[in-house]
Amino acid sequence: MTNTGNLSCKKSFNNKQKQNYLPKRIILVRHGETQVNEDETVLEYVPNYKIKLSKKGRHQAHKTGSKIREIKLFQNSDWKVFFYVSPSSRTRETMEEIMGGGETFPKEKVVGVREECRLREQHFGNFQEMETRKKIKRMRNGYGKFFYRVPDGESSADVHDRVSAFLEGLWRDMETNRFGNGPSNELNLIVVSHGLTILLFLMKCFNWSIDQFEGLTNPGNCEYRVIEVGCNGEYSLSVHHQDEELREWGLSQEMIEEQKLRAYGPGFL
Repeated sequence: MTNTGNLSCKKSFNNKQKQNYLPKRIILVRHGETQVNEDETVLEYVPNYKIKLSKKGRHQAHKTGSKIREIKLFQNSDWKVFFYVSPSSRTRETMEEIMGGGETFPKEKVVGVREECRLREQHFGNFQEMETRKKIKRMRNGYGKFFYRVPDGESSADVHDRVSAFLEGLWRDMETNRFGNGPSNELNLIVVSHGLTILLFLMKCFNWSIDQFEGLTNPGNCEYRVIEVGCNGEYSLSVHHQDEELREWGLSQEMIEEQKLRAYGPGFL
């Protein structure tokens, strides 16, 4: 739901120039429900990256593609979309359902699809025995989810490092306009990934602290977060999302005010 409020825009000339080549939006989408939601024991014999969507998950993803189009994000007739996707089966299947076989996102509107390994799920080791998995979750909750390292796997801090490397490359691509975005175009990036990876993407993007990260809630299956360029020429969650949503996601009042500052500038606080 778009956060309209009583805010209006007064764009400076420099901010207009800056916005001419920036992708209008970055939409972060978590994959749909999977086989694990139906039977968690599949992790004992199916590699994590090969886990597939369930029938419900496919329906969720298809519906999410329609929602993204229906919420009037794409009002400019010259809109384009570029997809980034984690290499897991469930994320690639989610992306395919979002695209709707070319119906939801026609092929002529999709300027690129890139599989990005740095957007993969946190590595939990190899096959996961259920009792060990439960023990890891208990220990992580007590230790802190950012620094806890899964035995034979990754910590959230490790995932943060590779997501940061991806974002640094993405910013360079934006600054040099490698997407070929022009003044009349409205380019949208859709990133299909995993819950923790999305949280760490936001953490890096907005320079949130570890304590702020620890307070965030994981996105539900096929939930999405819209980061959009505001009047102030900066990316913000507050352009599209309302304060109530941000609170539900674990953002403090201070973090919400910072999002509004990024979106509308100091005159709107």
